[in-house]
Amino acid sequence: MTEPLFESTISSLPLLGRGKVRDIYAVGDELLLIVTTDRLSAFDVILPDPIPGKGQVLTAVANFWFGKLAHIIPNHLSGIDPEAVVQDEAERAQVRDRAIVVRRLKPLPIEAVARGYLIGSGWKDYSDSGSICGIPLPPGLRQAQRLPEPIFTPATKAAMGDHDENIDYATVENLIGADLARHVKDTTLRLYKEAAAFAGVRGIIIADTKFEFGQDAAGRLYLIDEALTPDSSRFWPADQYQVGSSPPSFDKQFVRDYLETLDWDKKAPGPKLPEEIIAYTSAKYHEALERLTGASPLRR
Repeated sequence: MTEPLFESTISSLPLLGRGKVRDIYAVGDELLLIVTTDRLSAFDVILPDPIPGKGQVLTAVANFWFGKLAHIIPNHLSGIDPEAVVQDEAERAQVRDRAIVVRRLKPLPIEAVARGYLIGSGWKDYSDSGSICGIPLPPGLRQAQRLPEPIFTPATKAAMGDHDENIDYATVENLIGADLARHVKDTTLRLYKEAAAFAGVRGIIIADTKFEFGQDAAGRLYLIDEALTPDSSRFWPADQYQVGSSPPSFDKQFVRDYLETLDWDKKAPGPKLPEEIIAYTSAKYHEALERLTGASPLRR
């Protein structure tokens, strides 16, 4: 059984930074090693307890989608085995099944969000204004209701510890230009629609998801970061879905619900999690992988 990895320690490569979940290392001037740890963040706070197998699940799910959707847009994967770019067995163990080697690209300064259902910040915005990101929606919609058509609802990229903020399409055009904005919007919705249709056959509703894009020196657009994982999407079991309430999901919502019962101000440091919360959360991530890809859950 693989021990959970809270933080990687790859001393043979320069560390460029650590995000909420991923550690990023330089592999020469053209490539990056991205290690997906088992860290879990909630309310933008990294919790002290890792979730066993989470990093491997996220990597397997993202790689599955990168391959399945490559006909829509190229992605940042280099095809290089992560174990080939580190030095010894201790480092190879840290990257095995949880890391990727990717091209260095220039990230766009937005989160590209596609929504097919009315939930989360979209539900809040709709309740307040009848619209999301400046897009008017029909009156009388209920929480978790399927939208008439999926919509593109971009957001800013927040610094660590801050919250992303929804923006309208005109702001995206101002940030990256009208032509690129149109390309990003069209690609986002195409990716979402194809993925949602595939997942639906496997009993999973993808309520919404966020993508990140980057460009090479020639300006070509690539899908980067992660794609359609339980961390970047809301996955709902179709057999438990009903309009009017927030369905259970294959992600960390279970942890969020537990944390809401505590006397915690949602600031660092985060509280420790009970073993049963950790085990249940790990199981939900593994179930998402199995349902989507048919792969047996990873050893945990």
